[in-house]
Formats: sequence, C-alpha cells, structure tokens
Amino acid sequence: MAVSEKNIVLVIKEKKSELAVTAFVAFVVLLMASFIMYYLEAEDQPDAFPNILAAFWWAIATLTTVGYGDVYPVTAMGKLLSGLIAVMGIGLVALPTGLISAGFMNKIERKKSGQICPHCGKKIDEHEK
Repeated sequence: MAVSEKNIVLVIKEKKSELAVTAFVAFVVLLMASFIMYYLEAEDQPDAFPNILAAFWWAIATLTTVGYGDVYPVTAMGKLLSGLIAVMGIGLVALPTGLISAGFMNKIERKKSGQICPHCGKKIDEHEK
C-alpha cells in the first residue's frame, strides 16, 4: 500500500467515531424528514407520497441534493421543509469532508513536528525500541 493510501486509511480509522456520529445524524434527519413530509403532503399528493417509505426516498434524494424532480412538495409547509432539508444536506455532505480534512492536517502537522516517521507512519519513539 502506498504512503498516501496508508494515510487515507489511517485518517478514516482515526475519525471513524466522528464519521459514525455524522452517519447516524444523517439517518435520523432522513427519518424525521420522511415522517414529517408524509404527514404534510400525503393528503394533497397521495400518488407521490403514498407511504412513509416513498417519503423516505424523497428525503434521500433531497438530503443528498440529487433532487431528481420526480417527487416534490406542493404545500407551503412541504416546500419550507424541502428547502430546510436541502440546506441541511449540503452541511451533512460538508461535515465528513471537514472531518477527514482536519485529520489530514493533523497528520501533516505531526510529521512536520517530527513525531511521526514520514516513511512508515510510526511514532519516532517506536523506532528506537
């Protein structure tokens, strides 16, 4: 494994708990959005939102900012919720990117300060053992 590939794996391992929390929060937001959207839109659009699973698909497409356009809200509250979910989706995509970037910056700082060997990635103290 190349040094850069090793760094990617190490950073993801270091940040796995933060990434897991982000994934859990995204899932909870998806569930809440799908339940709320179903109750807001099902009466006005029974074909578009026939059940909560269909609303879950809408929430995934909106939260990930894919927005296929095949299903969209028509009520004022549904449109408001849709806008909020789309904005939250941008943040939920940016959050893991920021976590991983911070991990890379920490790794670079540790290498610059001499705490980590640039060749093997081990602490300098471990080489002496």
